[in-house]
Amino acid sequence: MRIPGWISQHLAALRAVLLFTVVLGLAYPLVVTGVAQLPGLRERANGSVVEANGKPVGSSLIGQSFTDADGNPVAKYFQSRPSASGYDPDATAASNLGPESIEDTLGDPALDPNSEDGDGSKQALLTQVCARSKAVGELEGVSGARPYCTSDGVGAVLRVFYTGGLSGKVTRAVSVNQACPATPFLPVYEGVSVECAKFGEDYSKGVLVPVRGDAPQTSPVPADAVTASGSSLDPHISVEYAKLQAKRVAAARGLPVEKVDALIDEHTTGRVLGFIGEPGVNVLELNLALDRGCHASARPAPTAWRGIGEHGRH
Repeated sequence: MRIPGWISQHLAALRAVLLFTVVLGLAYPLVVTGVAQLPGLRERANGSVVEANGKPVGSSLIGQSFTDADGNPVAKYFQSRPSASGYDPDATAASNLGPESIEDTLGDPALDPNSEDGDGSKQALLTQVCARSKAVGELEGVSGARPYCTSDGVGAVLRVFYTGGLSGKVTRAVSVNQACPATPFLPVYEGVSVECAKFGEDYSKGVLVPVRGDAPQTSPVPADAVTASGSSLDPHISVEYAKLQAKRVAAARGLPVEKVDALIDEHTTGRVLGFIGEPGVNVLELNLALDRGCHASARPAPTAWRGIGEHGRH
């Protein structure tokens, strides 16, 4: 009996679905999984999980923060670089802010900035860098001053109003990143008193003028201490940033600085292929090495990393 053509077409389609389901849905994943478990590949395929005392505490490929329950840095641990996602692997992303991001969005003083919805404020990249540099400087006992930053840790930026729009005599100057009743970082600009910024006022007709200030060109606080990586998950910091933290960590643990410096050198990785990028220090592995050396628990302080279920919440 001859099978109708439309039935033959459906049977052929069904056979194709079954074949590709077996090949691509079963066989291929099993082969790839089997290859990934070969010696030399198993650790990376399984997430490069780092364990301490038989328990997972993180991944050597994903950064995490080392802070207490209130979000303050734990003195005996090296601190990671900032993260735009809070080191959440499910929310990895860059801030997408660039060099022209210098003016903050002021928050509504009638709203609670700590509420779920916040007060509507938004920091520009410049203010983020200034605030982080100030905080790191205070933590490490060095100057966190940077060019174009105020002493209170915001971007030193004015909106300047001229008689001719873009030029002419200055008629008004506003420190747009310092909300009232803050004292402006600059009392006078070209003969005009500088005002603090008020929520709701429109300063868009003024010219944005960054003010460099007298901070040195090179800060003792390195760039990776004040900026997040592109993925926001970078587990490494620069050797310069690690060395900056060595004195504080050594004092908190009662160790010679030379011993801490030696551990930094031991956990410094070289450039990729010998010439790509810069040497880096894996923060989690360095902190675990410190714990082992001090005969303390190798389990790190509270972290923001949530990559291994509840084990990532210390």
